[in-house]
Amino acid sequence: MSDFISGTSGRLTATRLAFAVLISMTIALAFAMIVPHLGVAFDRDGRHLEFLGMDAYTRGTEAHTIFWIRMPRVLAAMLVGGALAGAGCALQALLRNPLAEPFTLGISSGSSLAAVLAIRIGIEGKFGGAGVGASALLGATATLLVVWRLARIGRQLPPATLILAGVTMSMFCSAASVLIQYTSDFSEVSRMLRWMMGGLDSMQMSAVGYATIPIVFGLAVLIAFSRSLNALAAGPEVAASLGVSVARTQAVVFMVSCLLVGAAIAVAGPIGFVGLIVPHALRAVLGPDHRVLIPASVFGGAVLLMVCDTLARTVTAPAQLPTGAVTAVLGGPFFVLILVGQKRRAAMWGRP
Repeated sequence: MSDFISGTSGRLTATRLAFAVLISMTIALAFAMIVPHLGVAFDRDGRHLEFLGMDAYTRGTEAHTIFWIRMPRVLAAMLVGGALAGAGCALQALLRNPLAEPFTLGISSGSSLAAVLAIRIGIEGKFGGAGVGASALLGATATLLVVWRLARIGRQLPPATLILAGVTMSMFCSAASVLIQYTSDFSEVSRMLRWMMGGLDSMQMSAVGYATIPIVFGLAVLIAFSRSLNALAAGPEVAASLGVSVARTQAVVFMVSCLLVGAAIAVAGPIGFVGLIVPHALRAVLGPDHRVLIPASVFGGAVLLMVCDTLARTVTAPAQLPTGAVTAVLGGPFFVLILVGQKRRAAMWGRP
Protein backbone atom coordinates (compact mmCIF):
# COMPACT_ATOMS: atom_id res chain seq x y z
CA MET A 1 0.00 0.00 0.00
CA SER A 2 2.86 2.39 0.76
CA ASP A 3 4.06 1.97 -2.83
CA PHE A 4 0.68 3.09 -4.13
CA ILE A 5 0.54 6.03 -1.73
CA SER A 6 3.99 7.32 -2.60
CA GLY A 7 3.88 6.31 -6.27
CA THR A 8 6.85 5.34 -8.39
CA SER A 9 8.15 8.90 -8.35
CA GLY A 10 8.08 9.08 -4.55
CA ARG A 11 5.59 11.97 -4.62
CA LEU A 12 2.31 12.00 -2.75
CA THR A 13 -0.27 13.25 -5.22
CA ALA A 14 -3.64 14.76 -4.26
CA THR A 15 -5.41 11.67 -5.61
CA ARG A 16 -3.33 9.27 -3.54
CA LEU A 17 -3.73 11.45 -0.44
CA ALA A 18 -7.51 11.59 -0.87
CA PHE A 19 -7.63 7.82 -1.43
CA ALA A 20 -5.65 7.04 1.73
CA VAL A 21 -7.68 9.43 3.88
CA LEU A 22 -10.96 8.16 2.44
CA ILE A 23 -10.05 4.54 3.13
CA SER A 24 -9.01 5.39 6.70
CA MET A 25 -12.19 7.37 7.33
CA THR A 26 -14.38 4.62 5.85
CA ILE A 27 -12.83 1.99 8.12
CA ALA A 28 -13.30 4.21 11.18
CA LEU A 29 -16.95 4.93 10.33
CA ALA A 30 -17.60 1.24 9.70
CA PHE A 31 -16.27 0.39 13.15
CA ALA A 32 -18.33 3.21 14.68
CA MET A 33 -21.48 1.71 13.17
CA ILE A 34 -20.69 -1.88 14.23
CA VAL A 35 -19.22 -1.42 17.73
CA PRO A 36 -22.41 -0.13 19.48
CA HIS A 37 -24.21 -3.30 18.36
CA LEU A 38 -21.74 -5.61 20.10
CA GLY A 39 -22.31 -6.72 23.66
CA VAL A 40 -22.75 -9.69 25.96
CA ALA A 41 -26.12 -11.24 26.68
CA PHE A 42 -27.04 -13.61 29.51
CA ASP A 43 -29.68 -16.33 29.34
CA ARG A 44 -30.27 -19.83 30.65
CA ASP A 45 -27.43 -21.12 28.47
CA GLY A 46 -24.93 -18.69 30.02
CA ARG A 47 -23.21 -15.68 28.53
CA HIS A 48 -22.67 -15.15 24.82
CA LEU A 49 -21.90 -12.38 22.36
CA GLU A 50 -24.88 -10.36 21.23
CA PHE A 51 -25.45 -8.24 18.12
CA LEU A 52 -28.35 -5.79 18.44
CA GLY A 53 -29.14 -5.70 14.71
CA MET A 54 -31.83 -3.59 13.09
CA ASP A 55 -33.90 -3.41 16.28
CA ALA A 56 -31.39 -0.83 17.49
CA TYR A 57 -32.89 1.68 15.06
CA THR A 58 -36.51 1.07 16.12
CA ARG A 59 -37.76 3.47 18.77
CA GLY A 60 -39.23 1.95 21.90
CA THR A 61 -37.26 -1.29 21.73
CA GLU A 62 -34.76 -2.46 24.33
CA ALA A 63 -32.08 -2.68 21.62
CA HIS A 64 -32.64 0.98 20.72
CA THR A 65 -32.13 2.03 24.36
CA ILE A 66 -28.95 -0.05 24.71
CA PHE A 67 -27.62 1.30 21.42
CA TRP A 68 -27.93 4.93 22.53
CA ILE A 69 -26.47 4.16 25.94
CA ARG A 70 -23.36 2.84 24.20
CA MET A 71 -23.15 5.55 21.53
CA PRO A 72 -21.65 8.33 23.75
CA ARG A 73 -18.71 6.14 24.72
CA VAL A 74 -18.19 5.14 21.07
CA LEU A 75 -18.07 8.80 20.02
CA ALA A 76 -15.78 9.57 22.97
CA ALA A 77 -13.48 6.71 21.93
CA MET A 78 -13.28 8.18 18.42
CA LEU A 79 -12.44 11.66 19.73
CA VAL A 80 -9.96 10.57 22.39
CA GLY A 81 -8.27 7.94 20.21
CA GLY A 82 -7.96 10.37 17.32
CA ALA A 83 -6.54 13.10 19.55
CA LEU A 84 -3.95 10.83 21.19
CA ALA A 85 -2.84 9.20 17.93
CA GLY A 86 -2.63 12.51 16.06
CA ALA A 87 -0.65 14.11 18.87
CA GLY A 88 1.64 11.07 19.10
CA CYS A 89 2.34 11.17 15.37
CA ALA A 90 3.23 14.86 15.52
CA LEU A 91 5.45 14.45 18.58
CA GLN A 92 7.34 11.56 17.00
CA ALA A 93 8.17 13.83 14.07
CA LEU A 94 9.01 16.74 16.37
CA LEU A 95 11.32 14.69 18.59
CA ARG A 96 12.55 12.43 15.75
CA ASN A 97 11.99 9.40 17.95
CA PRO A 98 9.52 6.54 17.26
CA LEU A 99 9.32 5.86 21.00
CA ALA A 100 7.96 9.34 21.68
CA GLU A 101 4.30 9.68 22.57
CA PRO A 102 2.14 12.21 24.42
CA PHE A 103 2.78 10.70 27.84
CA THR A 104 6.55 10.90 27.41
CA LEU A 105 6.41 14.62 28.14
CA GLY A 106 4.81 14.39 31.57
CA ILE A 107 1.43 15.71 30.43
CA SER A 108 -0.37 12.61 31.73
CA SER A 109 1.28 12.82 35.14
CA GLY A 110 0.54 16.54 35.40
CA SER A 111 -3.12 16.12 34.57
CA SER A 112 -3.39 13.13 36.89
CA LEU A 113 -1.88 15.17 39.73
CA ALA A 114 -4.44 17.92 39.16
CA ALA A 115 -7.29 15.39 39.05
CA VAL A 116 -6.09 13.66 42.23
CA LEU A 117 -5.84 17.03 43.96
CA ALA A 118 -9.35 17.94 42.77
CA ILE A 119 -10.75 14.75 44.33
CA ARG A 120 -8.79 15.33 47.53
CA ILE A 121 -10.01 18.91 48.13
CA GLY A 122 -13.61 18.14 47.27
CA ILE A 123 -14.01 19.62 43.78
CA GLU A 124 -15.48 16.34 42.56
CA GLY A 125 -18.14 16.49 45.27
CA LYS A 126 -19.19 20.01 44.24
CA PHE A 127 -18.93 19.82 40.45
CA GLY A 128 -18.86 16.09 39.70
CA GLY A 129 -16.78 14.56 36.92
CA ALA A 130 -16.76 17.85 35.01
CA GLY A 131 -14.81 19.46 37.83
CA VAL A 132 -12.21 16.69 37.77
CA GLY A 133 -11.96 16.89 33.97
CA ALA A 134 -11.51 20.66 34.03
CA SER A 135 -8.84 20.30 36.73
CA ALA A 136 -7.05 17.69 34.62
CA LEU A 137 -7.05 20.05 31.64
CA LEU A 138 -5.64 22.86 33.78
CA GLY A 139 -2.99 20.47 35.11
CA ALA A 140 -2.00 19.49 31.58
CA THR A 141 -1.73 23.16 30.60
CA ALA A 142 0.39 24.01 33.65
CA THR A 143 2.68 21.03 32.99
CA LEU A 144 3.01 22.12 29.37
CA LEU A 145 4.15 25.59 30.42
CA VAL A 146 6.69 24.24 32.91
CA VAL A 147 8.13 21.69 30.45
CA TRP A 148 8.28 24.38 27.76
CA ARG A 149 10.15 26.74 30.08
CA LEU A 150 12.59 24.06 31.23
CA ALA A 151 13.33 22.71 27.75
CA ARG A 152 13.60 25.90 25.73
CA ILE A 153 17.07 27.16 24.89
CA GLY A 154 16.78 30.60 23.37
CA ARG A 155 14.26 30.26 20.58
CA GLN A 156 15.02 26.59 20.03
CA LEU A 157 13.36 23.51 21.51
CA PRO A 158 15.96 20.72 21.40
CA PRO A 159 14.36 17.24 21.48
CA ALA A 160 16.80 15.92 24.09
CA THR A 161 16.09 18.67 26.61
CA LEU A 162 12.36 18.41 25.90
CA ILE A 163 12.32 14.71 26.76
CA LEU A 164 14.45 15.27 29.86
CA ALA A 165 12.14 18.05 31.04
CA GLY A 166 9.13 15.81 30.42
CA VAL A 167 10.63 12.90 32.34
CA THR A 168 11.52 15.23 35.22
CA MET A 169 7.99 16.61 35.44
CA SER A 170 6.52 13.13 35.14
CA MET A 171 8.55 11.86 38.09
CA PHE A 172 7.71 14.91 40.21
CA CYS A 173 3.97 14.77 39.48
CA SER A 174 3.83 11.02 40.06
CA ALA A 175 5.53 11.41 43.44
CA ALA A 176 3.17 14.24 44.40
CA SER A 177 0.16 12.12 43.39
CA VAL A 178 1.35 9.27 45.61
CA LEU A 179 1.80 11.70 48.51
CA ILE A 180 -1.75 13.03 48.10
CA GLN A 181 -3.15 9.50 47.93
CA TYR A 182 -1.30 8.60 51.12
CA THR A 183 -3.06 11.43 52.98
CA SER A 184 -6.52 10.55 51.57
CA ASP A 185 -9.17 8.24 52.98
CA PHE A 186 -10.15 4.93 51.40
CA SER A 187 -13.07 6.21 49.33
CA GLU A 188 -11.01 9.06 47.90
CA VAL A 189 -8.13 6.74 47.03
CA SER A 190 -10.56 4.40 45.30
CA ARG A 191 -11.93 7.22 43.13
CA MET A 192 -8.41 8.48 42.40
CA LEU A 193 -7.20 5.07 41.25
CA ARG A 194 -10.32 4.53 39.17
CA TRP A 195 -9.80 7.84 37.37
CA MET A 196 -6.06 7.28 36.87
CA MET A 197 -6.74 3.97 35.08
CA GLY A 198 -8.64 5.79 32.33
CA GLY A 199 -12.03 4.72 31.07
CA LEU A 200 -15.10 5.61 29.01
CA ASP A 201 -17.80 4.08 31.18
CA SER A 202 -20.57 6.46 32.33
CA MET A 203 -19.76 8.73 29.39
CA GLN A 204 -22.31 11.46 28.71
CA MET A 205 -23.05 13.07 25.36
CA SER A 206 -22.48 16.51 26.93
CA ALA A 207 -18.85 15.62 27.69
CA VAL A 208 -18.39 14.52 24.09
CA GLY A 209 -19.83 17.82 22.89
CA TYR A 210 -17.51 19.90 25.08
CA ALA A 211 -14.43 18.05 23.82
CA THR A 212 -15.32 18.01 20.11
CA ILE A 213 -14.46 21.61 19.18
CA PRO A 214 -10.98 21.83 20.81
CA ILE A 215 -9.96 18.37 19.60
CA VAL A 216 -11.13 18.91 16.01
CA PHE A 217 -9.45 22.32 15.95
CA GLY A 218 -6.18 20.93 17.31
CA LEU A 219 -6.12 18.08 14.81
CA ALA A 220 -6.79 20.53 11.97
CA VAL A 221 -3.76 22.57 13.08
CA LEU A 222 -1.52 19.50 13.08
CA ILE A 223 -2.70 18.54 9.59
CA ALA A 224 -1.97 22.09 8.41
CA PHE A 225 1.62 21.73 9.68
CA SER A 226 2.15 18.29 8.13
CA ARG A 227 4.46 19.58 5.37
CA SER A 228 6.62 21.35 7.93
CA LEU A 229 6.73 18.17 10.02
CA ASN A 230 8.04 16.27 7.00
CA ALA A 231 10.98 18.64 6.86
CA LEU A 232 11.44 18.78 10.62
CA ALA A 233 11.59 14.98 10.85
CA ALA A 234 14.87 15.19 8.90
CA GLY A 235 16.32 17.60 11.45
CA PRO A 236 16.06 21.31 12.25
CA GLU A 237 18.97 22.24 9.98
CA VAL A 238 17.38 20.53 6.99
CA ALA A 239 14.01 22.06 7.79
CA ALA A 240 15.51 25.55 8.04
CA SER A 241 17.26 25.10 4.70
CA LEU A 242 13.88 24.29 3.14
CA GLY A 243 12.37 27.52 4.42
CA VAL A 244 10.54 26.11 7.45
CA SER A 245 10.32 28.35 10.50
CA VAL A 246 11.73 25.79 12.91
CA ALA A 247 11.08 27.66 16.17
CA ARG A 248 7.50 28.52 15.19
CA THR A 249 6.73 24.98 14.02
CA GLN A 250 8.19 23.43 17.16
CA ALA A 251 6.24 25.79 19.39
CA VAL A 252 2.89 25.36 17.66
CA VAL A 253 3.11 21.57 17.23
CA PHE A 254 4.30 21.02 20.79
CA MET A 255 1.62 23.20 22.38
CA VAL A 256 -1.23 21.91 20.20
CA SER A 257 -0.18 18.28 20.75
CA CYS A 258 -0.03 18.71 24.49
CA LEU A 259 -3.36 20.50 24.64
CA LEU A 260 -4.92 17.71 22.55
CA VAL A 261 -3.65 15.25 25.13
CA GLY A 262 -5.00 17.43 27.93
CA ALA A 263 -8.44 17.57 26.32
CA ALA A 264 -8.45 13.79 25.80
CA ILE A 265 -7.44 13.17 29.40
CA ALA A 266 -10.11 15.56 30.64
CA VAL A 267 -12.72 13.38 28.90
CA ALA A 268 -11.46 9.85 29.55
CA GLY A 269 -8.61 10.03 32.03
CA PRO A 270 -5.04 8.97 31.17
CA ILE A 271 -5.16 6.33 28.42
CA GLY A 272 -1.68 5.39 27.29
CA PHE A 273 0.06 3.85 24.28
CA VAL A 274 -2.51 4.89 21.65
CA GLY A 275 -0.16 7.67 20.52
CA LEU A 276 2.67 5.14 20.29
CA ILE A 277 1.04 2.13 18.63
CA VAL A 278 -1.00 3.74 15.86
CA PRO A 279 1.54 6.13 14.23
CA HIS A 280 4.31 3.54 14.36
CA ALA A 281 2.15 0.82 12.79
CA LEU A 282 0.75 3.08 10.08
CA ARG A 283 4.18 4.48 9.26
CA ALA A 284 5.23 0.97 8.25
CA VAL A 285 2.18 0.68 5.97
CA LEU A 286 1.75 4.18 4.53
CA GLY A 287 5.27 5.56 4.70
CA PRO A 288 6.66 8.58 6.57
CA ASP A 289 4.81 11.40 4.77
CA HIS A 290 2.89 13.25 7.50
CA ARG A 291 0.37 14.68 5.04
CA VAL A 292 -1.19 11.22 4.95
CA LEU A 293 0.20 9.81 8.19
CA ILE A 294 -1.44 12.32 10.54
CA PRO A 295 -5.02 12.00 9.22
CA ALA A 296 -4.62 8.23 8.92
CA SER A 297 -3.34 8.10 12.50
CA VAL A 298 -6.36 10.08 13.68
CA PHE A 299 -8.77 7.55 12.20
CA GLY A 300 -6.54 4.64 13.22
CA GLY A 301 -6.48 5.88 16.80
CA ALA A 302 -10.26 6.11 16.76
CA VAL A 303 -10.51 2.50 15.59
CA LEU A 304 -8.00 1.21 18.15
CA LEU A 305 -9.72 2.87 21.09
CA MET A 306 -13.17 1.73 19.94
CA VAL A 307 -11.86 -1.85 19.82
CA CYS A 308 -10.16 -1.56 23.22
CA ASP A 309 -13.27 -0.05 24.80
CA THR A 310 -15.43 -2.82 23.34
CA LEU A 311 -13.07 -5.39 24.85
CA ALA A 312 -13.16 -3.52 28.17
CA ARG A 313 -16.95 -3.79 28.44
CA THR A 314 -17.36 -7.33 27.08
CA VAL A 315 -14.44 -9.51 28.23
CA THR A 316 -15.47 -9.58 31.91
CA ALA A 317 -19.16 -8.61 31.48
CA PRO A 318 -21.20 -7.71 33.44
CA ALA A 319 -18.14 -6.14 35.11
CA GLN A 320 -16.14 -3.68 33.03
CA LEU A 321 -12.40 -3.25 32.74
CA PRO A 322 -10.80 0.21 32.59
CA THR A 323 -10.12 1.05 28.95
CA GLY A 324 -6.68 2.34 29.90
CA ALA A 325 -5.79 -1.09 31.29
CA VAL A 326 -6.64 -2.73 27.96
CA THR A 327 -4.52 -0.27 25.96
CA ALA A 328 -1.67 -0.81 28.43
CA VAL A 329 -1.83 -4.59 27.97
CA LEU A 330 -1.56 -4.09 24.20
CA GLY A 331 0.91 -1.21 24.33
CA GLY A 332 3.47 -2.63 26.74
CA PRO A 333 4.64 -5.49 24.50
CA PHE A 334 4.42 -3.21 21.45
CA PHE A 335 6.73 -0.69 23.15
CA VAL A 336 9.24 -3.49 23.87
CA LEU A 337 9.14 -4.63 20.21
CA ILE A 338 9.88 -1.10 19.01
CA LEU A 339 12.72 -0.76 21.51
CA VAL A 340 14.27 -4.06 20.42
CA GLY A 341 13.99 -3.01 16.78
CA GLN A 342 15.67 0.31 17.55
CA LYS A 343 18.50 -1.42 19.37
CA ARG A 344 19.11 -3.78 16.48
CA ARG A 345 19.14 -0.95 13.94
CA ALA A 346 21.54 1.01 16.11
CA ALA A 347 23.83 -2.04 16.54
CA MET A 348 23.48 -1.88 20.32
CA TRP A 349 23.72 -5.61 20.85
CA GLY A 350 27.50 -5.52 21.02
CA ARG A 351 28.02 -6.64 17.42
CA PRO A 352 30.90 -4.96 15.58
